[in-house]
Amino acid sequence: MKMDSIKMKKELEKRLTNSNRSFSFDKKKDELRIEHKQTGKGITISLPGIIAKWELQREKAIDEVVYYVEEGLQAMEGDIQLSGQEKNIFPVIRSTSFPSESEEGVSFLFDEHTAETRIYYALDLGTTYRLIDTKLIEKEGWVPERIKETALFNVRSLSTEMKSDEVAGNTYYFLNKNDGYDASRILNEPFIKKMKQKIEGSMAVAVPHQDVLIIADIRNETGYDILAELTMSFFASGRVPITALSFLYENGEFEPIFILGKNQKK
Repeated sequence: MKMDSIKMKKELEKRLTNSNRSFSFDKKKDELRIEHKQTGKGITISLPGIIAKWELQREKAIDEVVYYVEEGLQAMEGDIQLSGQEKNIFPVIRSTSFPSESEEGVSFLFDEHTAETRIYYALDLGTTYRLIDTKLIEKEGWVPERIKETALFNVRSLSTEMKSDEVAGNTYYFLNKNDGYDASRILNEPFIKKMKQKIEGSMAVAVPHQDVLIIADIRNETGYDILAELTMSFFASGRVPITALSFLYENGEFEPIFILGKNQKK
């Protein structure tokens, strides 16, 4: 069976239909928007990406989209508060191409991180989370520094247990708890410094998508090629892709590594 945008649109509308929701389809951009009729708030989803996943995963791909749209719309409808929720504020890593404001035009709170990544801040709501924007900060009477400090403190409380794999004399460590903050562990400075002490070769770090953190102990040139392949593979399969580039960790800084080809790095 071949799936095209019209079929996918119909399938998603069937699964997400609700008397409080309206749908609009942008044929030019191949995007479906699901909106709450009263508030006008909604979620826009790009269909080509879902179709590509459907070709690999079939029903699982649609189930996943439906789940996240449902959770996202519920989060938008609820009255969100920061006070009393301090333990549920976390940083999330996103690519620099990620929107800097909501669809309503409200700026998200974020910081530059590397040439490839930014740090956004989120309020965890259990099965989903909401990115913190300037409107919410003003409503609560908080200052951005308080949110940033709270988030960075909380990320240190998350498990840093890793699995490892040795390939061609290089060791690769994987952190994959699937709690939405795997990539965020890159901001846990004591943990990163501890890993640095453990590394015998060069330390490289990758955050291909939000649900994985890779730390590599690179001891030969082949190690870079393997890391590049690993990172690209994770980047292509991630629900929230971040970057297909890896970073060298030196002197407390993350520098992007460009793998140019077989055993050539810049």
